[in-house]
Amino acid sequence: MRVFTRVVERRSFTLAADDLGLPRSTVTDAVKQLEARLGVRLLERTTRQVNPTLDGEAYHRRCLSLIADLEDAEGAFGGARPKGLVRLEVQGTLARHFLLPNLPDFFAQYPDIELNMSEGDRWIDLISEGVDCVLRFGHLPDSDMIARQVAMLERLTCAAPKYFERYGMPTDPDALDGHRMIGRRSLTTARLRPMEFMIGETLREIDLPVIMSVTGPESYLATARLGLGLVQVPRFHAEADLARNTLVQVLAECPPPSVPVSLLYPRNRQLSPRVRVFIDWLMRAFGRT
Repeated sequence: MRVFTRVVERRSFTLAADDLGLPRSTVTDAVKQLEARLGVRLLERTTRQVNPTLDGEAYHRRCLSLIADLEDAEGAFGGARPKGLVRLEVQGTLARHFLLPNLPDFFAQYPDIELNMSEGDRWIDLISEGVDCVLRFGHLPDSDMIARQVAMLERLTCAAPKYFERYGMPTDPDALDGHRMIGRRSLTTARLRPMEFMIGETLREIDLPVIMSVTGPESYLATARLGLGLVQVPRFHAEADLARNTLVQVLAECPPPSVPVSLLYPRNRQLSPRVRVFIDWLMRAFGRT
């Protein structure tokens, strides 16, 4: 059942075999034996993809429930600790500042869990890509994922001293004529994000001229250090630069709105014990930080 569910989720015998650490032939034989025992065809195989039949979709749902119950039952005996692989995707800046420093504590509590962490900013299909949960910065598009907010991050507007030497120090958003920003593009929508300012309870968006746009947070901050434009970043990401005076905060009285950090995982999949304890630990770790 575990083999079959992984093939359905990955839509590939090869990818499922890689995830499970098994030879591809073993995965193929396991599914064939399962179909023979049930007397139904569970998967439609093509040269490019594997898709479940109607019977396969129904059996997949039952398998998820049964596997979760089995793992719970096994974990209830002999003080067994959760074990196995947890697949996580996270934006790199969040990983380096919040997740990685706390990982020794997690592995001290759960030494039998292996964490497979990938970094990325794009919106992914967790089930088809074999990911258990994803940590995201910013407001989320509509989806059928369960989303749990783990933090709210304060943001600020800043630029390099050499930028202000050339363009002047703006005193309010109305004084931004003649200024320019470094563009930040969404990997999901490719839209260029405007600068945002909270004036009292009102959000004001301003589009400034752009000579360069980026998608990655590290490149965004590095470009700001070169004096090429204004940026708006989470405070934690710019703290070291502010302390060294390589970046200077501006318009502090009308900052950009804070943004959430959210943990997402599939709604229609019962979480295994190892994924549950990781999610609970992650929520606590962000709370402490």
